[in-house]
Amino acid sequence: MATIDIRRSHKLPRDTARARAEQLAKNMEEKFGIVWKWAGDAITFETPRGAAKGTKGEVRVTDAEVHVQIDLPFMLKMLKGTVESRVNDKLNELL
Repeated sequence: MATIDIRRSHKLPRDTARARAEQLAKNMEEKFGIVWKWAGDAITFETPRGAAKGTKGEVRVTDAEVHVQIDLPFMLKMLKGTVESRVNDKLNELL
């Protein structure tokens, strides 16, 4: 698997950062069909079907940072740079 690991610091209140992380998850749900849920301070997700099938990961929110980890299946490893770029763009927009 190809792993994407992005850490982005923020100065937002924790509730605001959580709400923005949820916006990121909802955006990925619309575009890639992920299934996500909150587990404590982290959104865990997976993609059970569609073009991104087998993708899974986590978006963890702390008081000072949002940490995104995405595991891409073998068939999608060639798209790692594109996915990473789009996640960075969305984080720039949200944070």
